[in-house]
Amino acid sequence: MIWRKLGRIFVPAGNYPWAQSHASVPIAEHITEDRFRIYYTSRDVENRSHVSWYEMDLNNPAEVLEEATQPVLAPGKLGSFDMDGVMASTLVQHGNESRLYYIGWNRSVGVPFRNAIGLAIRETINGTFKRVSDGPVLDRGLTDPYFLASHDVLIDEASWHMWYLSGLDWLPSNPPASTYNLRYALSEDGIVWQRHGLVAIRFAHRNEIAIARPTVIRDGCLWRMWFCYRGTDFPYQIGYAESEDAVEWMRQDAKAGISASETGWDSEMICYPHVFDHGGRRYMLYNGNGFGASGIGLAILE
Repeated sequence: MIWRKLGRIFVPAGNYPWAQSHASVPIAEHITEDRFRIYYTSRDVENRSHVSWYEMDLNNPAEVLEEATQPVLAPGKLGSFDMDGVMASTLVQHGNESRLYYIGWNRSVGVPFRNAIGLAIRETINGTFKRVSDGPVLDRGLTDPYFLASHDVLIDEASWHMWYLSGLDWLPSNPPASTYNLRYALSEDGIVWQRHGLVAIRFAHRNEIAIARPTVIRDGCLWRMWFCYRGTDFPYQIGYAESEDAVEWMRQDAKAGISASETGWDSEMICYPHVFDHGGRRYMLYNGNGFGASGIGLAILE
């Protein structure tokens, strides 16, 4: 497969105190016709993350049609798992509900952070996302001892599937560096999750230490996943895998079909893919240099 890049379509302007930089981990929500709302994670001057959005038309994706004037999700209460930042990871439609699964950030002592997965629900398109709890729906435990982060969720008949980042270890450095892969969880309601340490995507490259932000599409009996991975001596790249049951995956990174550019805003890294279908075509949102500091790009599958 080959993705044709349509260019960088959004750069944070720094117009709001909660959105001074970054447009990380983009998510597309269809509004009407060719219009989409793009959720992204911004950072304030204290480097705390917030969730915001803007709207664009696929026929002219670089034009901002409308933009949120307030974050749809902000850091949580004092002492909560998300008090130091929130980062949207996937949006799931379930009946009349829109479920926003997100990463909650906590600053930590000894290591830079501790993350967990939270859930906020919105009942109408212009409604407010409300947390289901001050606590996470998935946190560290016996099978995931360090932290949990970027993830995707799909509903298949009566089952909810989640592929999520699980911390494996902290590497000695100053500050300590994290290492992580992707694992699998299953639920009947999207709130209570069963996990048994099943690894979905394992390391496959020399010096690889991190796999993040899965995005999954089901084509009939075949499940497709795009994700990003990096190593101690190479920056984030986009990888690809296939599965017949959503649990066991075969990496085929050579088929990812997209890589960093030779120059420009996405030449140093390419990361955090989000794949979606519309009008018989398949699209990918992604970030470039600086983990989203340089903005959001759009590509179309040829």
